[in-house]
Amino acid sequence: MRIILLTLLVSILNLFSVVAQEGFPINGVKDKRPGIYAFTNATIFTDFQSKIENATLLIENGEIKAVGTSINIPKGAIITDLKGKTVYPAWIEPYGNYGLPKVPANQRSFNSTPQFDSKRTGPYGWNENILSDYRASENITVKAKDAGSLKKLGFGAVNTVMENGLIRGTSALLSLAELSEQQVILKTNAAANFSFQNASSSQVYPNSVMGRVALIRQTYIDAEWYGKTGSKEQTNLSLEAFNEIKNLPSIFEVSDKHRALLADKIGDEAGVQYIIKGTGDEYQWIDAMKKTNASFILSLNFPKAYDVEDPYAAMNVSYDQMKHWEMAPANAKMFAEKGISFAFTADGLKKKSDYLKNIRNAIRYGLSESDALKAMTYTPANMLGAGSKIGSLKKGMLANFVVTSGNIFEEKTVIHETWVHGIKTMVADMNAPDYAGNYQLNIDGKSLLMEITGTAGKQSIKVKLNDSTAWKGKSKIDGSNVTISYKDPDADGSMRMSGWRSGNGFKGKAQKTDGSWVSWTAIFSSAIDGKEKSGDQSKDEKPTLGKMLYPFMAFGNENRPIQEKILFKNATVWTNESEGIIENTDVLVENGKIRQVGKNLSSKGAKVIDAAGKHLTSGIIDEHSHAALSSVNEGSHAVTAEVRMYDAVDAEDIDIYRQLAGGVTAAQLLHGSANPVGGQSALVKFRWGVTPDEMKIKGADGFIKFALGENVKQSNWGDNNTIRFPQTRMGVEQVYVNAFTKAQEYDAEWKKYNKLSAKAKLSATKPRRDLQMETLAEILNSERFISCHSYVQSEINMLMKVAESFNFRINTFTHILEGYKVADKMAEHGAGGSTFADWWAYKYEVREAIPYNANLMQQAGVTVAINSDDGEMARRLNQEAAKSVKYGGMSEEDAWKLVTLNPAKLLHLDDRMGSVKAGKDADLVLWNTNPLSIYAKAEKTLIDGIVYFDVEKDKQLRADMAAEKVRLINKMRGEKKAGKPTQKPSPRYKHNFHCEDLLMFSTESTEK
Repeated sequence: MRIILLTLLVSILNLFSVVAQEGFPINGVKDKRPGIYAFTNATIFTDFQSKIENATLLIENGEIKAVGTSINIPKGAIITDLKGKTVYPAWIEPYGNYGLPKVPANQRSFNSTPQFDSKRTGPYGWNENILSDYRASENITVKAKDAGSLKKLGFGAVNTVMENGLIRGTSALLSLAELSEQQVILKTNAAANFSFQNASSSQVYPNSVMGRVALIRQTYIDAEWYGKTGSKEQTNLSLEAFNEIKNLPSIFEVSDKHRALLADKIGDEAGVQYIIKGTGDEYQWIDAMKKTNASFILSLNFPKAYDVEDPYAAMNVSYDQMKHWEMAPANAKMFAEKGISFAFTADGLKKKSDYLKNIRNAIRYGLSESDALKAMTYTPANMLGAGSKIGSLKKGMLANFVVTSGNIFEEKTVIHETWVHGIKTMVADMNAPDYAGNYQLNIDGKSLLMEITGTAGKQSIKVKLNDSTAWKGKSKIDGSNVTISYKDPDADGSMRMSGWRSGNGFKGKAQKTDGSWVSWTAIFSSAIDGKEKSGDQSKDEKPTLGKMLYPFMAFGNENRPIQEKILFKNATVWTNESEGIIENTDVLVENGKIRQVGKNLSSKGAKVIDAAGKHLTSGIIDEHSHAALSSVNEGSHAVTAEVRMYDAVDAEDIDIYRQLAGGVTAAQLLHGSANPVGGQSALVKFRWGVTPDEMKIKGADGFIKFALGENVKQSNWGDNNTIRFPQTRMGVEQVYVNAFTKAQEYDAEWKKYNKLSAKAKLSATKPRRDLQMETLAEILNSERFISCHSYVQSEINMLMKVAESFNFRINTFTHILEGYKVADKMAEHGAGGSTFADWWAYKYEVREAIPYNANLMQQAGVTVAINSDDGEMARRLNQEAAKSVKYGGMSEEDAWKLVTLNPAKLLHLDDRMGSVKAGKDADLVLWNTNPLSIYAKAEKTLIDGIVYFDVEKDKQLRADMAAEKVRLINKMRGEKKAGKPTQKPSPRYKHNFHCEDLLMFSTESTEK
């Protein structure tokens, strides 16, 4: 007992010599011994690319003193011979939450009473999602159990982040040593942190991705203003703190590849290069990721195979889910091939113990071992500006290292020890004997088999009747002693065995269920077959991968389609020009433009398409669409002019492809109608397989969504939503008058400032830039144009009068089902109308809609379009246009213009699209018959001279997808057969957005 106590006392004193803090009182006697350790004869990786054989690592007081092959070991050093062992720098977690309190769950719901103002006490900013003043270093608690779990995996340091809010303050880089809070902090402010995830606050703004982006953008602007001028007028601790942290390394957590590019766009606008913490699908747009110039923190949360034994259940697994399961582990390899800097994180793993397992899997998929080690050590250290302290093993750096049984990327390699701050954490005894093998077990007159598997120090025992039947039981190996219990199905209860090492086997005593004792022996018979029962493959076996797709989903192409030189011959061409509909006509497309329209055309090198008996038109343009959006309403405030629908574009919405199949080539993606002043529109072409930014129609005028009627006054939002102004139609008018009055004052202030000379500006106060007011001022200056959701004639009249009183015009009234009542006034005002063909009776304010509306507005001189506002109906806008031939006798040419040239005019794009004319964009559709027929099918749809839909290629894509699904299903079935874990398929439902959708508290609100 005295020996045990003395050993414990020495251990405590050795630890205390490292723990003792200058300036802190000591209860006892301070141990001044230096704590020198020498690790000899090891293979040492000093960093990801430098390896030294038979080397010595010398540490003192938690710091590396020397590393190399000719090291003088001081007298008194504790020497450990690591012959046959390997030493690595300890891993670094670049994105964890170790030591921080749990973030409370967000309590918002659509049924709760809205919270408009911040509830934070003190001179902070107005929005609780801006937590720039938060300091993780001020909130940490050393947690020995959590630290121990991470150290057993090889981690030595964690960048700990408070995962709450859009701007999350600073993270702290912490050592995992079990020291005091004062000693574990390696960097107090390691990084500034951002996300698209709302805080736990119940504040209603923002409730969409567009609103979140706008709030972050405005915060950057306000912080700059505050630093120069604003602090003289007010105290704002949120902006003050933001100015203190905005030049730190900045990490932006995102939920997918769309958001990765969106975060980078925010950074470009603010002049900040973010480190992007992704979720593992970035490889699908790897070229776009490269263009961001960002470093990435890559997820290792690879999806498990789906259990697809049930063919009906297998139908719930989408094509992209199947493809992603197979390709996700190749994410890091693709980053390395592109030369993109990245680090690995264990964040997001259900079991942190999968960290090394999944990195080894990434290596199987082609990642080099040096790149893997770099991502675990060197890169995260340097991302956080701590490369001089951790991430390598060099003189003067912290003694944070891992001792392993060999190459850490080999499946059977184990971690023996993790040293942090020069303090050891035992993981697996490096001197533990290896008992792995097959044994002949003799017990109670029976001859059985005994199998010991696993690695030295972490082994388990199975008692087996034969090679195929193992009996359930438990085992424990403690040094040379073993304890085993198993259930013999031929006997009652369990056999309980206790034994010890003897020669090349074991022997001992066992107690039967009746209490009697018997002897037993187990003699080694053979080594275990090298193939693991789990079906694990060797790391040298490279997996077979399917093709990359653009987009990475159903109907994606293996190669992005390219511009072609195409000559359509002998088509019936609907020109939408003075020539009208002309038969037997040729159209030449070259360099993305319509080059010629005429008879008997020829062109060398052109791909000739026989269009005899077919109809060629310009592409359909949907003036009012919500397709290809991940969010539609920022319905929190009455005025949200600062939000941009470009920030919510979903380039992988299947509706893009479906609408191409219906001849739609371009659309205005509008904000919803939850508030009087919504967000800025996105004008896009449906380029299938590109990024959101590449869908944008470059150089297009700016538009914005306004709304009138039931939605904006929250008529059907429930009894809890009676707080936000306005609540009446009269109040809506006052919102507009107030907003534009403020915008006039804002605009005048800036114009006055901008007229000052450079010298005068030096002494003048620069106005604060306000994104909301800036957008409204663009309307006043005819630089941005309004599409207004509307139904009732009284409100249509009201808004035209408001616009005229501020000397601008409403560009388009959309829906406008009572437009026929005020068509003369619309024509006089200069407003266009974009309406439905025959929608009515879906709510009270549309009770007086009639199908003659489009005809009557056109007859009054209004430019009229037919729109969809519906992902399904957009595929048949050609048929919607045809209804005006039936209702009112509109000519076929004029009816076709309702979905082509007229929406182009309303969007100020008619100089580029909307008709078949030389010089215009080659946005064309080849139909099998008259496009107004219910039997019409689009055979080819071109945008900028690129064929994005082809009916014959569509057939091939369907066949290819069917074959690929069979291959992937068989591969997943093989995973299950091999005993690997699987996940249950669950259906995913696509939501088609409409104007009134109020998904304010959906998964889009949480992002994580």
